[in-house]
Amino acid sequence: MQARIELLKEKTLVGIHLKSSVTDNKTGMLWSRFAPRIKEVSHRVKEDKISLQIYPPNYFKNFSPTTTFDKWATVEVITSENIPKGMQSLRLQEGLYAIFDYKGSSGDATIFQYIFSTWLPNSKYALDDRPHFEVLGVNYKNNDPNSEEEIWIPIKSK
Repeated sequence: MQARIELLKEKTLVGIHLKSSVTDNKTGMLWSRFAPRIKEVSHRVKEDKISLQIYPPNYFKNFSPTTTFDKWATVEVITSENIPKGMQSLRLQEGLYAIFDYKGSSGDATIFQYIFSTWLPNSKYALDDRPHFEVLGVNYKNNDPNSEEEIWIPIKSK
């Protein structure tokens, strides 16, 4: 699988977040809380949803499945004015990303094993300390083998 390398322009996101980990994965709970409220978010850029992770420093160097990180369920907005009660805004900084067009079940972690164990070590890039995210567009179907999403991995030159 090949990656597209793109410079992401700064984005503003609105959504909700909580602490999660690999062993205590709260993604389903997070989206079940946010999805019914998406219609409350005004000034949306498009219909895509963004599932985002903010990992603590050295998360991947000292990986432990119990280490917590911030998990976000968001949508992109033009402005963060009029944020619905109980939601927050997040500014995604400009930066370089490797983008993988993934087709398959969101429950299948082999794509991430490939990215971090094969693609990244053999590329001219290193992991950058910025948010990781997945763009869940119109062809996204949770846990469906025909689902499609974009996986965005923050990178920098080695």
